[in-house]
Amino acid sequence: MTYQNNNYSHRLPPRNEMSFAYVDINLHNSTKNSEFIDNSVKCDLPTVVIDYETIAVSFETKVKRAVQYWLDKSTIHIFPRWALFVFVLFVFFLRIYLIQGYFIVAYGLGIFLLNNFIAFLSPLEDPNDDGPGLPSSAKEGKEFRPFARRLPEFKFWMACTRGAATSLVMTFFSVFDVPVFWPILLMYFGVLFFMTMKRQIAHMYKHKYVPVSFGKHKYKDAGVEHGEYGGGMAGSIGGTTRRR
Repeated sequence: MTYQNNNYSHRLPPRNEMSFAYVDINLHNSTKNSEFIDNSVKCDLPTVVIDYETIAVSFETKVKRAVQYWLDKSTIHIFPRWALFVFVLFVFFLRIYLIQGYFIVAYGLGIFLLNNFIAFLSPLEDPNDDGPGLPSSAKEGKEFRPFARRLPEFKFWMACTRGAATSLVMTFFSVFDVPVFWPILLMYFGVLFFMTMKRQIAHMYKHKYVPVSFGKHKYKDAGVEHGEYGGGMAGSIGGTTRRR
């Protein structure tokens, strides 16, 4: 194929050779462009590091906050809280009865509940110690002093419920099923309960306190004043006299 012009004459290569030459030129140009782009865009990208420990701590904090929120709301609901404890305790003993095992776990739970019950009945300040304590005379007894427990009611419920739930979970692991003769454990727990309560009642009788607060005693017509100016201006003599 010959290309003629007035100024020069040049013979072009065949069609196939032109196409191969065109492809080679394009490949060469694309390689150069890619190298240029790689060199221009090449930079240090920030490395993203996932701190799983921080995520776990944040999740644990949120769970604790939610649990504490519902515990605070349940403080005033005394009957539902203790009903929950009785239900968990009933499920635990039902499982003990059905599988006929884990008697050592039941014995440990009984000792734990007994210790918490004694702390619930005991005063916050020991009367045998020096310092202000329970009233020891009739004059001191007239002043209202609510009974301050060593273990408050809410903490007592929390400890009992947590202990019963933990004991229930332990019954699902055979490692805690220690073979024992349960009548001996029951008899020993009965003797221990009797001796502990006898000592606690003797302590209550000696220091003359009752571990129950019924509230401040209210007298009839408390806060009502009688006399010439009793009851304010509406009930006073000056307020009832008519002006002349």
